[in-house]
Amino acid sequence: MTVSTRRQAKRALRRQARRALPLWRRLLPTWRVVLGAVVTLLMTAAAAFAVLYVIVPVPDPNAHAVAQNNIYLYSDATTEIARTGAVNRTDVAIDKIPLDTQHAVVSAEDRTFYQNRGIDLKGMLRAGWNTLTGKGTQGGSTITQQYVKNYYLTQDQTIARKGRELFIALKVDQQRDKNEILAGYLNSSYFGRGAYGIQSAAHAYYGVDVSELTLAQGAYLAALLQAPSSYDVKTAKPANRDKAIARWNYTLDGMVQLGFLDAADRAAETFPEPVDPQPTTGLSGQAGYLVGVADDYLTSAGIIDAATLKAGGWRITTTFDKPKQDAFTKAVQQELTDELDPKARPTTDTDVRVAGASVEPATGRVVAVYGGPDYAKQPYNDALRQDNQIGSTFKPIDLAAGLVAQHTPDGRPITTETRYDGTSERHVTGGPTPYAPPNEDDIDYGNITLRYAMVKSVNSVYAQEGVDAGLARVRDTAVKLGIPDNVPGMDPANTSMTLGTATPSALDLAGVYAALANHGRARTPWSVLKLERLGTGSGSGSVDVPKMPDHAATDALDRQIADTVTDVLRDVVSTRGTGAAALDLGRPAAGKTGTTDSNLSAWFAGFTPQLTTTVGLFRENPKTHAKEPLAGTAGLTRINGGTFPTKIWTAYMTDALDGTEVKHFDLQTGRGNGGGQNNWPTGSASTSAAPSAGVTPTPGATPPGTAPSPAPTATAPAPARPTATGGEPTPGPAAPSPQAPAPTPTQEQPSATPRPSQTHQPKPTPPVSASAPPTGAATQPAAP
Repeated sequence: MTVSTRRQAKRALRRQARRALPLWRRLLPTWRVVLGAVVTLLMTAAAAFAVLYVIVPVPDPNAHAVAQNNIYLYSDATTEIARTGAVNRTDVAIDKIPLDTQHAVVSAEDRTFYQNRGIDLKGMLRAGWNTLTGKGTQGGSTITQQYVKNYYLTQDQTIARKGRELFIALKVDQQRDKNEILAGYLNSSYFGRGAYGIQSAAHAYYGVDVSELTLAQGAYLAALLQAPSSYDVKTAKPANRDKAIARWNYTLDGMVQLGFLDAADRAAETFPEPVDPQPTTGLSGQAGYLVGVADDYLTSAGIIDAATLKAGGWRITTTFDKPKQDAFTKAVQQELTDELDPKARPTTDTDVRVAGASVEPATGRVVAVYGGPDYAKQPYNDALRQDNQIGSTFKPIDLAAGLVAQHTPDGRPITTETRYDGTSERHVTGGPTPYAPPNEDDIDYGNITLRYAMVKSVNSVYAQEGVDAGLARVRDTAVKLGIPDNVPGMDPANTSMTLGTATPSALDLAGVYAALANHGRARTPWSVLKLERLGTGSGSGSVDVPKMPDHAATDALDRQIADTVTDVLRDVVSTRGTGAAALDLGRPAAGKTGTTDSNLSAWFAGFTPQLTTTVGLFRENPKTHAKEPLAGTAGLTRINGGTFPTKIWTAYMTDALDGTEVKHFDLQTGRGNGGGQNNWPTGSASTSAAPSAGVTPTPGATPPGTAPSPAPTATAPAPARPTATGGEPTPGPAAPSPQAPAPTPTQEQPSATPRPSQTHQPKPTPPVSASAPPTGAATQPAAP
């Protein structure tokens, strides 16, 4: 039998044996077929890879390797705000860059740089797996790939661009040595503050030549590469500052692991604080603040990354309305700046700062902001900072959470007419930490409704009501309305959260009050209408334009609850309310004042049906950036939310709404929440009194909407007074009973009256004044 015959016989036997198998088994390919297919696929892939490697050239540097201007426009799409993006880059040779800085960059960005061939397959597979398994989107790019992307290609997130990046990286790694590649990467990367390249970054952050960078400074610049704008610790939000320092530590630890740094030397390093950002030319006046708000929105919303934005070539139409922006600047100048006299009062009338934002409730569009007097002189955007407590402007959130809860933990209904004990320094019961906050001027209000307590900004009432509503619910309500969940002072494990220890920005707070004005429908404030890319090369028109969000609203509160809170806030803007100065607007308005411990900040947040605006006031040491008391500003003993903030708000809103229709609030308030501005008690004040709220109680009767409970005992020790350090109010020991017993027919409503004394006086009982005093979170001496 020949060899050919034997082969034929074997094949025949295999076919016969396969025909004998079940049908499902015969449908499966044999191992020979599988092996052949795999080999064919691998050979095809290898051939394709070889062909692509040959035909994909290393291109000339792309046009975006050199920064272009960005053009920012007001909402009319015609009036220019500013042009930014002038090139700030000076290339340096690798031998001018300290070796520690080089090693820090390798540790932070690509720990296999000196070993890989331009790409890191393990890193790419690991990044892909982490992305697929929900551990966050990761790139897995090497330093060579990032250099190729920056210098030769674009920032487009496409498969085609990524494929070209891979093949060009392989070629560049073959054609150039590692030092040349690293130098190219460091000279083309964006570090924030408008600085392209390591030399510009050294000057921008430390005011030195790159050759003078220390180990710690070089490690911080390396850490910046991951998120340049977010990790600038001089302007970052608190959460991002922590991330930046963590990234700095990660970089140094990696240097130890890679053998670039001795563990003992690493342990001796401390974080190197960079210098303050220097003014940017061309952004003087309000322009720099507006550009900052627009840039922050574009990057924080994930519309475009900071490096692509700063590379230039963008036409950005913002939501800012020039007449309203001018009106905001004018209001601050007329109502505050003109009242200051730095020469006569150098210790109190200097470094006074204003943070403001104005938002359309129906759309969430930011129409104006006030970030400072002049960006060229003060390159900090106060409208975006998140380090000032908002005080009693938080109380509407407490009320909203209580209306959501409907009942206290022991079953008492919570409505705007529920009565609470307004005794100053009354100990909060049921809270996680002891707390007994004083009312402003230590006034005792007796048994009063939640509505009246909001109008007079009674701390003892809302400290207890927030606990009754549930601090977790209060926090959840605040976040739904628009306070970022990562700002300091939002910890439900601290009872003082109820009185506004949170530190959202003026823009964040405007979003919260805009949601109330919009009947509980919340939108994150947004500031860019349109983003276009100017044509390059032979092309024309817009290219590479990211998709803009649709700004859909979310249901933060039920409409009846939001409208009920608004109804109460209308009473604040009344002759008896702390926002009385806003009556000069001459149209329906609602709002809330706020003042924080040690008079470190003062606020007014208010709205009409068409427009919501917040104004915050504070002082800051220009060198240490520490907060300083407002007491003494403009010669006043105390600055409350009802003074300068409300006056600025009123002046701005008057101009901003000039010529527009006078609209009334369309409110659908809930049952049991009646009252309104006509539901006011009359008579002289008494420190033990309670308001009638339109009801004449009988002896032993239960006030509407509440259940009787014993009055607080007087045996608990007095709490410590808050210090002037700007921290949260100092808590005191707890005592029983959140509500006072029903009033007798002889009780009359007390009311605070401002007194010009400069020291804290105990529990005054003067008669009601004709005008409302400014108030807030209430531990300061009275203002004149």
